[in-house]
Amino acid sequence: MTAPGAGAGAGGGAGGPEALPSVSVLNVANLLTIIRLILVPVFVVLLFAGPDSDEWRYAAFVAYAVAAVTDQVDGSIARHWHLVTDFGILVDPIADKALTGAALISLSVLGELPWPVTVLVLLREVGVTLLRLWVIRFGVIAASRGGKAKTLLLNVAIGLYVLPLAGAAATSRAVILAAGVVVAVVTGIDYVYRALALRRRAARDAAGEPEGGPAITDDEGLTDAR
Repeated sequence: MTAPGAGAGAGGGAGGPEALPSVSVLNVANLLTIIRLILVPVFVVLLFAGPDSDEWRYAAFVAYAVAAVTDQVDGSIARHWHLVTDFGILVDPIADKALTGAALISLSVLGELPWPVTVLVLLREVGVTLLRLWVIRFGVIAASRGGKAKTLLLNVAIGLYVLPLAGAAATSRAVILAAGVVVAVVTGIDYVYRALALRRRAARDAAGEPEGGPAITDDEGLTDAR
């Protein structure tokens, strides 16, 4: 891992432009994202290995919890150590959607989660992914605060649904899930707006946009992929 500002004294004394260290795609933040993708099938196998067994349920919960924690950690590491890459910006939300989608479908197959909830969330997730791909040549739509809140709410709710709970705990997970679904719908609409805004801005700048330079983020939360 190259710390920010490494190599500053190697060739900066001549007054010329100083070369910034390039960020390798193979870094800690992206490795955590890849680990999250790997844990998706592990979680599903553990959940279906013993859906009526508390031991298998707890094992599945651990796998899901570790995967969910990497989602909270990898972005912070990338920003703190300046390891943000286009690969991470694109693949991180895909890994989130794979984890959430696999969990929702699995719980619905087991009859523990209503299918309409799963279908609604999956439609939102697939729609946002398609929007990202639709505008990828114009720029990358970074995850918003609302999107992160949605992910956190759904992760907590799904984790509680995986655990063998009853009574008030079971009721609380339903409330958290409902909140996550509402935020998912609202942020899905926001992503549509931001994708359209990115297309409009790209059309305005198409004539004289300079090449090169660092990625910039504007007040709409859009990041130019340059």
